[in-house]
Amino acid sequence: MLKTWIYSLISVFIVSIIALIGIITLLIKEKILRKILLFLVSFSAGALFGGAFLHLIPNTVEEFGFVLVIPSFVLIGILVFFILEKFICWRHCHIPTSKSHPHPVGLMNIIGDAFHNLIDGMVIGGSYLASIPLGISTTIAVVVHEIPQEIGDFGVLLHAGFSKFRALMFNFLSALTAVVGVVISLIIGSKLHNYTLFLLPFTAGGFIYIAGSDLIPELHKETKPIKSFIQLLALILGIAVMLVLVLME
Repeated sequence: MLKTWIYSLISVFIVSIIALIGIITLLIKEKILRKILLFLVSFSAGALFGGAFLHLIPNTVEEFGFVLVIPSFVLIGILVFFILEKFICWRHCHIPTSKSHPHPVGLMNIIGDAFHNLIDGMVIGGSYLASIPLGISTTIAVVVHEIPQEIGDFGVLLHAGFSKFRALMFNFLSALTAVVGVVISLIIGSKLHNYTLFLLPFTAGGFIYIAGSDLIPELHKETKPIKSFIQLLALILGIAVMLVLVLME
């Protein structure tokens, strides 16, 4: 159990530190940044799909058998993330703010991001409870998604009038809720029987929703054949990375 705590806490600290990556948006020209982000978004979508279909769902089925609760909680995960975006009015964003790409107000973004990071922490903790390899693969999926996400969040806060320092600090503080999430998950998981039976398919549903509802539509905005082909390669690469991790387990 100590090993699980160590791996989980190291993982969420890595995820939290990524919140500071937004500063690179000030060092890179917007045109170049958009090209990089579209590649990262493509790779992230592949990693999330791969994490859901190659790791989380198969691991749950392997441990508990194919019981009805597994697809049920995949659907619940999809619904919860839909509710988070639809009613709390916060959505995953991976493109810098502009007149053609508006965002919610800064405070709304901070609250939504903090809640999302809390869930990320619970997801990572629950994955490590199932197994160390599953925890590592889930962390990688979260990390590759968080990089473009945090860049987008930083842009939202700047657009809302935050100074560069305040935007970085608020982004980082909201990311630290992942630490709270992992602690909650490990405590509950140590006391609640079959905790991973519910959490892992829920996580898979969340991954599928984010990749399919938020990331893929952003990729469709690019219509040039060569750039679309590069996006496809990045998407496949993201899935391939998750497949390699399965083969290494």
